Amino acid sequence: MYEKLLNKKSSLAVIGLGYVGLPVALEFAKKIRVIGFDINQNRIQKLHLGQDPSSELSDKDFENTDILFTSNITDLVDVGFYIIAVPTPIDEYNQPDLSPLLAATKTVAQVLKKGDYVVFESTVYPGCTEEKCVPILEQQSGLVFKNDFKVGYSPERINPGDREHTLKNVIKVTSGCDTESANIVANVYELIVDAGVHRASSIKVAEASKVIENTQRDLNIALMNELSMIFDKLNINTYEVLEAAGTKWNFLKFFPGLVGGHCIGVDPYYLTFKAAHMGHFPKVILSGREINDSMGAYIAKKTLKTLIAQKIEILNSRILVMGGTFKENVADIRNSKVIDMVKELKSFNLNVDIIDPHASKEEFVHEYGLTLSENPTGLYDAIILAVAHKEYANKSESYFQQFANKNAIFIDLKGVYRNKISNFLYWSL
Repeated sequence: MYEKLLNKKSSLAVIGLGYVGLPVALEFAKKIRVIGFDINQNRIQKLHLGQDPSSELSDKDFENTDILFTSNITDLVDVGFYIIAVPTPIDEYNQPDLSPLLAATKTVAQVLKKGDYVVFESTVYPGCTEEKCVPILEQQSGLVFKNDFKVGYSPERINPGDREHTLKNVIKVTSGCDTESANIVANVYELIVDAGVHRASSIKVAEASKVIENTQRDLNIALMNELSMIFDKLNINTYEVLEAAGTKWNFLKFFPGLVGGHCIGVDPYYLTFKAAHMGHFPKVILSGREINDSMGAYIAKKTLKTLIAQKIEILNSRILVMGGTFKENVADIRNSKVIDMVKELKSFNLNVDIIDPHASKEEFVHEYGLTLSENPTGLYDAIILAVAHKEYANKSESYFQQFANKNAIFIDLKGVYRNKISNFLYWSL
């Protein structure tokens, strides 16, 4: 298979061309022949024009690539190596929603041939690939797992908006269903990952490695958020405490904040789902999730209390929220916890305007039913710097004063303006 791909006697297909799939497809397309498949016709049309719908990649990333973008399943018939990179979200009950993954697996199964490889990159719980996906591949194709086709798992590690830790320079974890497939999968990814690969001993190990990466980060941020609540009651600044503690060599530098996005706020639920299924009911992981999921409401209530303390009339007060994406300097609004904060503020009948230089107005309305404002309008009683976009990082205090009422409060979730604000009542996590 490896030689066939190198000699372009066979093609590699990437199923799902979002934040994860598109960079993978384009990197492979600089080395071998690639089919980029996605069911979203609008996305395919933009890709034909050399435009990344996610606004992560530039025009240059599309240059010198041997790739066909398509939504037509017949274009997959000559493919020998499939990579499935579709979202794995959670539902309203925080349970894994495998429907995109299973639908993509069925698509591949329809064109699967003897000798083909299927590699999954989507984040799942340990065992999901072999328990849920492989049976679909067998049933739909009529082929026998391991004898007729091979399966691997290589978890994605792409970080939206990160220009330093890219696909090429971050070690890739790879795995296969047997020794042969483990070697082939590793060799194929080594074509595009300069940092090299780590060969996990099994598919389950590779699946587990991915889900605990984000679970560990989630728990560390949850600790910072809880510390922030404690330090607020003690009337000391969390960032000053962390700055002091961070002088010790082995202190881990995590910070409080809203934990959203498609990974950290989601992946731990995949692990806890599987754990409960196996008879273990996790306490630490779910406690961390509860803290992080509650932060939007906590900030909104803190804002309300501060407004009352400032003797500002609540029913007519206006709030400006700066930033609506799930993190700084990206256009990604998926699972943005800013929305939790906004909805909580609105539940108290506060008037809330949201601005964001990166987010799409259309996507914001479609996803959350909320309207983004172009610019601040009028005067506000509270300014909440929710997302530390670069556009918001170096403003003068006078910039904020021009759209602030007397006695307005400034809430700086990421501590960007710590010790730089003197004319507002200032608060940060």
